[in-house]
Amino acid sequence: MNPWDVTSPCTPRCVTHRLPEVSTLLTVRRWLALGSVLAGVRRGNLRPHARGVLDALGITLEANTDLLRVPGGTGTLIVANHVSWLDIVAILAVDPVGFLAKREVRSWPVIGSLAQACGTRFIARRELRELPAVVDGLADALRHGESVVVFPEGTTWCGGPGGTFRRAAFQAALDAGAPVRPVTFAYSQGGQPSTVAAFVGDDALLPSLSRVARARDLRIGLTAHPPLDPVGDRRELAARAQDAVRHTRIPAHA
Repeated sequence: MNPWDVTSPCTPRCVTHRLPEVSTLLTVRRWLALGSVLAGVRRGNLRPHARGVLDALGITLEANTDLLRVPGGTGTLIVANHVSWLDIVAILAVDPVGFLAKREVRSWPVIGSLAQACGTRFIARRELRELPAVVDGLADALRHGESVVVFPEGTTWCGGPGGTFRRAAFQAALDAGAPVRPVTFAYSQGGQPSTVAAFVGDDALLPSLSRVARARDLRIGLTAHPPLDPVGDRRELAARAQDAVRHTRIPAHA
């Protein structure tokens, strides 16, 4: 099985607003504010730009840390459950680290600009023959002190238990002797789990962005767990990271 090419059972039918949508006037104001933020995106400190995207869309980020990378001689492999393109924005708002992402992300509005500006590595997810080179390149980056985010479920899920963590990226952490930082994302509206931000199935980015721009009281919970030492084999390390992420995951209900 190609670890970069995974299919989720979630579809756009999973995605609903838990609260009434905001007014058309507020939605237009959010679009205008977002355009203003994106016009200023450039290489350098992406944290204010990412926070600006969240602010423009009326999203509250609740994070338990302001640093995802683990200080030390190597970079950190940051692994998280994957719900939405907003996961990327939220991570950059906390700690502007790099990403390993599918090649299509480069052309996405909003996310493509932010991803390229932080030095994201883009891969062709259906090309299994690229896997050894991707793992070697990731290990080399970690050895040289670069921290990289990977979504080891391989695709997005609307919530619930999610997918199995694929093991390939964890081999890079073992090869580089780099710590692994598990991260959990949970989305809510009005204090209740929400799927409105989920970007799943054959959904397109602009319709998803439009839903988010109309969402009321959307909040992103980002929980960074204690780092894991790079010991054992990749199967064991992936399982430990998955257990850490799932421990605080909030089931989403339509």
